[in-house]
Amino acid sequence: MPEFIQQLDERALVWIAQNIRCALLDPFMKLYTQLGNTGMLFIVLGIVLLCFRQTRKAGVSALCAMLIGLVVVNFTVKPLVARARPWLVIENFMNLVPEGDPNSFPSGHTNAAFAFAVAVCMSAPKKWMKVTAVCMAVVMGLSRLYVGVHFPSDVLAGAVIGSLCGLLGAWAVRKAWERIHAAPPRAPE
Repeated sequence: MPEFIQQLDERALVWIAQNIRCALLDPFMKLYTQLGNTGMLFIVLGIVLLCFRQTRKAGVSALCAMLIGLVVVNFTVKPLVARARPWLVIENFMNLVPEGDPNSFPSGHTNAAFAFAVAVCMSAPKKWMKVTAVCMAVVMGLSRLYVGVHFPSDVLAGAVIGSLCGLLGAWAVRKAWERIHAAPPRAPE
């Protein structure tokens, strides 16, 4: 990471820890960020969307987008960049939740959240679903900063990559959906 970005990231994260963390928000942010472990919250929501005919395409799109994001972020970018977590580089910095993955860049939680949200925005039938998905993604990204397990540039990169994965997932599912539903019925043999 370029030194000036690292310095900005560190200052921003220390400012968040000193000025925004509070006893009222701590339990909510800890719980919410941990619901995103392994993308579980968004995987469960994607499966719920699959259960209803009206939202099935959104569910398939979201799950596809998150799978693309998993491959891109967790299996490719994170190991290549290998950026250390904040508490490993900022002296006396305390993270609020345990984190087993030593690689910080980009945020996998934020990636999954935005992949889900953008795919839902591209394919869900109701506006409230789209707004809710985006709000949940934004809060997930903010929660990663709040609990101190990512730098701001990690979260920003996770949001950008996740959004691109959401677009790609929704596009791929739309193309497949069109093919499946446009296929002429088979003649009896």
